[in-house]
Amino acid sequence: MNNSEIEINDEMRPEYDLSSLAVRRVGPGRNRVSEITVRLEPDVAELFPDSESVNAALRFLIRVTRSKQPAVGEASTEQY
Repeated sequence: MNNSEIEINDEMRPEYDLSSLAVRRVGPGRNRVSEITVRLEPDVAELFPDSESVNAALRFLIRVTRSKQPAVGEASTEQY
């Protein structure tokens, strides 16, 4: 008997939506427990070949923004 011949008798109520549940992968390809996953929009993702390049760009942005901030106690000269 193949999968197309098996009839599924689903007794789950129709109001239960399980499509939003995450499926946990097992094996070496799974995420570590402490790992955070961030979803990039397609136009952003096409610019980065891997997670290392995304992290490098974000670290650069962090360094640039921190160097532009006034020191603690200094008044900002920018006007909004």
